[in-house]
Amino acid sequence: MKFNGVKRLSGPLSLMLSELPIPKADGIIPVPLHPNRLYKREFNQTASISRHLSKNLKIPLMIDVLKKIKETPPQTDVSGKERFKNIRNAFKVCREINGMNLLLIDDVITTGATIRECSKVLIKAGAKSVVVIALARSMPR
Repeated sequence: MKFNGVKRLSGPLSLMLSELPIPKADGIIPVPLHPNRLYKREFNQTASISRHLSKNLKIPLMIDVLKKIKETPPQTDVSGKERFKNIRNAFKVCREINGMNLLLIDDVITTGATIRECSKVLIKAGAKSVVVIALARSMPR
């Protein structure tokens, strides 16, 4: 889905996710792409899934809260240990989230570097909790 532009899968995949025992939340936040990567790829698969999930669960989509401010090589091109360095300080919170319980949506978790960095930034900015939901868990190289 990520690299073939298969947008039509985001609806069925989000339906599958909405069957999970998901805690109550104040908002859904997709892991963002850097603007340059978004331009090249033409869509953010995680944002697309999050849009559908937001409708299914009736939880607000907060697409403008988390921004990727540092352009990094794709995590798939970096070794496991390097992924944590690669993604460090790559995200910024752009909106008030004090006391909110948030759902952070990602497509694939390998080392957890991206979701850890996003969660850290959200908690530092005042989120009460961050629950991560992902479509898949990959084995690190």
